[in-house]
Amino acid sequence: MIKKQKLELTWIGKENRPKLEPRILLEDPEKSNHAKHRMTDKDIFDNRLIFGDNLLALKALEQEFSGKVKCIFIDPPYNTGSAFEHYEDGMEHSLWLSLMRDRLVLLRNLLSDEGSLWITIDDNECHYLKVLCDEIFGRVNFVANVVWQKRIQPDMRATIGPGHDHVLVFSKNIQIFKYKLNILEQSEDQRSRYKNPDNDPNGPWISADFMAKGFRPNQMYEIVTPSGKKYVPRTGSCWRNIEPVYKRLLAEGRIWFGKDGGSVPRKKTYLSESEGIAAWTWWPNSEVGHNQEAKKECNALFGTADTFETPKPERLLKRIVHLSTNPGDIVLDSFAGSGTTGAVAHKMGRRWIMVELG
Repeated sequence: MIKKQKLELTWIGKENRPKLEPRILLEDPEKSNHAKHRMTDKDIFDNRLIFGDNLLALKALEQEFSGKVKCIFIDPPYNTGSAFEHYEDGMEHSLWLSLMRDRLVLLRNLLSDEGSLWITIDDNECHYLKVLCDEIFGRVNFVANVVWQKRIQPDMRATIGPGHDHVLVFSKNIQIFKYKLNILEQSEDQRSRYKNPDNDPNGPWISADFMAKGFRPNQMYEIVTPSGKKYVPRTGSCWRNIEPVYKRLLAEGRIWFGKDGGSVPRKKTYLSESEGIAAWTWWPNSEVGHNQEAKKECNALFGTADTFETPKPERLLKRIVHLSTNPGDIVLDSFAGSGTTGAVAHKMGRRWIMVELG
């Protein structure tokens, strides 16, 4: 008999948990900012900017918002060993893990069953944080480790210059979340890839391999091309559809055999029927921005004298909010920093809650 071992991340002080009593949030009317009354039904009056320790603030939010937040984005201290003006980013590794654990537990309670957590982090703590989130959210609810290209050129001072950050994505319930994730709009460059070399009346199209990996007996038929060439699936593959479906696609003009009519068959997808594209784990800075872009955004608002050291570009937050929410949903950032999350959520018609220490 093989004994199964349960493995978990451990550190000094893991068993120590803070004793948190329910907290009350008090409004400062002088700093509240909204119209005297709603002008339209779409006006949102319940956005919140909370000043204070985020652990206590999250505890205070539990009573009203448990199970209601659709997207949580956090950009916590990376614990790189550097001390920043706005927060200490060089604490003991074990203290950092405890800090994150205590907050992640509360954040999970705030998420709706359709909700998701997105965390930006670098290589220094990423892999420990992944295991920590596995424990709190369940490994089955891990969605992806997105790689964000944060720089536009290498750092010549480093042995191998860091060009990316990670965006760890966890869901509250993967079985629900995977059907709620939105798709991305196609860029102009992606739309330009659709062509119409055969003057198809349905307009521009792109093609994909008609073979699929695996073996299915009813998808192992022979295909004869217009030029007379015969094809069967490659070893370890089968055709993408059963023969009756293939014949229907062929009759509809959706099978492409190349300009000479003798190439391996490919299936057409028309631009007119494409609703968008699915996100993947590589996010280049050409699509979602980079650190220098984020600094310029902050400088444009606040000047260069006292801007936040590590802001995230609005395009990065826009993609995260778009993928994980719809208008009217609640977005939460408990490490609000420069406030980019709330700004982007506001522009996109989402409700937002931010916690910051100034």
